Amino acid sequence: MEVVPSVESYAGPKDKHTWLKWTIAALVAILNGYAAVLMYASGEWVFALLSLVVVSVGLYVFMNKKTYAHRYIFPGVAGMVVFIIFPLAYTIGIAFTNYSGTNLLSLEQARDYHLKKSYKVAGGEFDFTLLGGDNGQFQLLLTQDDHSFISQPVSLMTNKARALASREGRVQSSQQVVELQPFTGEAASQAAPIRTIVEHRSHLSDLDLVLPDGGTHLTLSSLRKFAAQKQQYTRLMDGAVLSSGVVINDRNLLRNTQTGELMLPNGDTGFYQYIDERGEFVGKGMAPGFVVSVGWKNFVRIMTDPGIQGPFMQIFIWTVIFSTCSVVFTLAIGMVLACLVQWESLKGRGFYRVMLILPYAIPAFISILVFKGLFNQNFGEINMFLEAVFGIKPDWFTNPFLAKVMILIVNTWLGYPYMMILCMGLLKAIPEDLYEASAMDGAGPVQNFFKITVPLLMKPLTPLLIASFAFNFNNFVLIQLLTNGAPDIIGASTPAGTTDLLVNYTYRIAFQGSGGQDYGLASAIATAIFLIVGALALLNLKLSKADKQH
Repeated sequence: MEVVPSVESYAGPKDKHTWLKWTIAALVAILNGYAAVLMYASGEWVFALLSLVVVSVGLYVFMNKKTYAHRYIFPGVAGMVVFIIFPLAYTIGIAFTNYSGTNLLSLEQARDYHLKKSYKVAGGEFDFTLLGGDNGQFQLLLTQDDHSFISQPVSLMTNKARALASREGRVQSSQQVVELQPFTGEAASQAAPIRTIVEHRSHLSDLDLVLPDGGTHLTLSSLRKFAAQKQQYTRLMDGAVLSSGVVINDRNLLRNTQTGELMLPNGDTGFYQYIDERGEFVGKGMAPGFVVSVGWKNFVRIMTDPGIQGPFMQIFIWTVIFSTCSVVFTLAIGMVLACLVQWESLKGRGFYRVMLILPYAIPAFISILVFKGLFNQNFGEINMFLEAVFGIKPDWFTNPFLAKVMILIVNTWLGYPYMMILCMGLLKAIPEDLYEASAMDGAGPVQNFFKITVPLLMKPLTPLLIASFAFNFNNFVLIQLLTNGAPDIIGASTPAGTTDLLVNYTYRIAFQGSGGQDYGLASAIATAIFLIVGALALLNLKLSKADKQH
């Protein structure tokens, strides 16, 4: 009787070092937990959650015998989640917020930032002398008129040592509080030279000297002076009653100690703003702002704001035209050249193949920069030739139409070798009998090309052409290196150029905005790009299935 092995027998080889496996798993779990706590403490709870989920699932898969087979696919699935699904979901989430260069913080961080603001008190400057220096121990002697104050011995680090410690995380950025005591008599230590003050200025700038009254704080204002400062905003934990009788119970309420005005966070704009006696917001927001949800506002801006809608539609149309023309031009040139180098009567076919494929072998960014020099309007070889022969000097980089023509020329040069290689391979699959039968009917090379070669090549090339269209739809490097989107679109409220593709337009909004990088709007545009490219992928999938059915 034949014994059929059970499923458990395929669960994996018996581990002779079980203790080592569990030890490694425990260390991974501990390190991941520690990292998640640090990320959560810094406010990055999303990344902390992602780390916990991925590592927890990974430990379950690798430590459970029932999931032994999933160990081989888990790395790929985890990589897809971390590098594709999560960034996509995170980008879509940002599209529904006001996240930007002026709204980077959380509400708590923005509140704490305002609470750290201070202002100088009139007449509150003190001359200071740095005393000692033995074993890195110093005392600060401050004098103003007939009043003198001295600190306890303080360990000061040099600028280089403090910078190194900051990079290693051994020094926090918060100020070090040092209390001062009244001083009478003569200093026991010798005054340090000005060079010592310069060497320790970084650490001295982080000192917060407190006078004996406990309410006046001094900070370094120059190499010889400390200036008195007071906290500009105070937090009213118990709320406040306005003159109109309105009661404010918000625990984020701040009072300006200089003017007495009250300030509240505005959940609509994401900024702290002053309020009037009725509790209504007045004036402009106080930077830095905080992140709040704005719903579909960014998507509505794309469709309704004239300064965004116009450039967006113009760039979208150009992106489609650029992608389509790039595919058509590279396919036409690549297919023709593939037929020529496959022509048996052509001598030196191998040499021509190598020379025509060379543009594909050279890194794209090098070719783009070379063409940028060739198309230079004043010193480029192309304009020098055109001026010598035809007497014209085209404005390749300042004329919108010519700039687009230049981009298509360069991209065709970069892309035709790929199409030529594809067509060379597919041409070998076309039966020679078809051409022989056509020759017997009196057809020439041109008729064979359009009646036999093109129809038989287009069917297998269709999915690849769609993929090429999707690639050119997001061809960021070409535009960024060649024109950087120039010339600019007049009247656009966001950075936008006539040669920008949607992906370049998104990049410029996110990182080159003059009024603060608008990551929320850029994420909304990126989401739109994802939907368009996703639709192309679905179309490609359907076409592939249709080909299989036929």
